[in-house]
Amino acid sequence: MRLSVLPAAAALVAATLVSGAAPATADTPAGPVLQADLEAGKGRHHNTATVLYERVDGAVNSVRIKSVTIYSGELDCAWVAWNNPQGTDGWSNLTTEPSCNGTGLVEYPDIVIKAPAGHPLKVRLASDHLGSDVVHKDIQKL
Repeated sequence: MRLSVLPAAAALVAATLVSGAAPATADTPAGPVLQADLEAGKGRHHNTATVLYERVDGAVNSVRIKSVTIYSGELDCAWVAWNNPQGTDGWSNLTTEPSCNGTGLVEYPDIVIKAPAGHPLKVRLASDHLGSDVVHKDIQKL
C-alpha cells in the first residue's frame, strides 16, 4: 500500500514544479502604480514634482516609492519629502539632493515608507528662493 502512495505523491510534486507554481512566500505585485502631482510657486519660481508609488500588499499605511521627478523654478531649489513620524522636523527627503536653478531631477529610490495607523502618509514639494525666506509648498496625501 505504501508503495502506491509514494509514486502518486512524487507525481504531484513533479506536476507542481513543471507547472511553474510559485512558492507561497513569493513577492506579488501590490497593484497599480499611482501618481501624486505636486506644484508650487509661479512664474520663474514655478516648481513641479511627480511621485510614482504603489501600495504595499498586506501592509497597513505603507507605500513603495518608485520614482520622484522634480523640476525646479529658475530661481529656486526644490525637493520632495514625506511626513515621516520619526523625522526630526516631521519630514524626510525622498531624493538625495534638491533640484535647483531650473534643472530637473529624477531618482528611483524604490523604498517603502510607512507610518502607524491613523497617521496619513503625505508627500510635500517644498521650494525656496535662493537667499530668501520665501518658501512655496504643496502637499498631497498618498
